[in-house]
Amino acid sequence: MGDWLLGALALMLIFEGLLPFLSPGTWRQLFERATRLTDGQIRFFGLSSMLVGLLLLGLWH
Repeated sequence: MGDWLLGALALMLIFEGLLPFLSPGTWRQLFERATRLTDGQIRFFGLSSMLVGLLLLGLWH
């Protein structure tokens, strides 16, 4: 199980690093916009991400 978790973490870091590497200006603009979101909007985004992740994990496994 540790190998799967490490692989998942590695893939997450690769995907998270793509936009800042390929287009730092766009990443900066998105980050600035994200700082202006309300707490509720951030929580909704976090919840949505977790639910999509659980759905994908359920479909994969």
